[in-house]
Amino acid sequence: MEWLDRLNQSISYIEDNLAGEIDFEQAAKIACCSSFHFQRMFSYIASVSLAEYIRRRRMTLAAFELQNSAIKVIDLAFKYGYDSPTSFSRAFQSIHGLPPSTAKSEGVILKAHPRMTFLISIKGEAEMNYRIEKTEAFRIVGVKKHFNLNVEENFVQVPQFWGETFQNGIIEQIGQLSNKEPYGVLGVSMCMNGKDFDYYIASATDKPLPGNMHEYVVPASTWAIFECIGPMPNALQELQKRIITEWLPTSGYEYADAPDIEVYPEGDTSSPDYRCEAWLPIIKN
Repeated sequence: MEWLDRLNQSISYIEDNLAGEIDFEQAAKIACCSSFHFQRMFSYIASVSLAEYIRRRRMTLAAFELQNSAIKVIDLAFKYGYDSPTSFSRAFQSIHGLPPSTAKSEGVILKAHPRMTFLISIKGEAEMNYRIEKTEAFRIVGVKKHFNLNVEENFVQVPQFWGETFQNGIIEQIGQLSNKEPYGVLGVSMCMNGKDFDYYIASATDKPLPGNMHEYVVPASTWAIFECIGPMPNALQELQKRIITEWLPTSGYEYADAPDIEVYPEGDTSSPDYRCEAWLPIIKN
């Protein structure tokens, strides 16, 4: 499976550079996708963020070195990319539960996080309804917020942003702007530099830009569009994980460098029967 091979090659790049600088853009390039999408895929498949995986691996190797060599803590700190022994010690203790100064002692218990290799088992235990569509570029208008890329935190922060937009009444203004496909209120994740991203709550429209909002033109793209049924945001978050871990590896497609889109029609988003869509930008692999 070429897609999986490339993903494992990116892990090899990371492992080869644990004692040095790891360029997320380069890791993503090896996996043939953007840094933004690479980190999202990694988190969905591995159930841990890429940054956390790197931290665990570095602290695992640091523990081996402390127990099997005379290396100093300050030298280990700089070797594994930390600015000071203090920041290194905090990271070490967060993983092992003890400071690096005691790791050399006989009988101490340390944690080892082995190198990760992706061997995806496609469950396919529940169907996923989808269609493939091409769209011309379209303009969206709405509000946006800037986030650091951390999938676990984003699963909490993005719904909070939606809550704020409902509370201040702006969501109604956004809904009234919708007059172009895809109809409804959209959640749009903009690919940034692999470290952060902008998230829009917006509508596709040709109406004038209100003074309290922002606009963006979504580029012409091909999309895999998945139906989601269930209460938000849990149903959609679970679907997004399944798309990456079950559908994408065997689909013949890979992530394109374009935004992810969620399409929310009118309705009770807390209902078990609520229907929305997840739009995944794709290209043939």
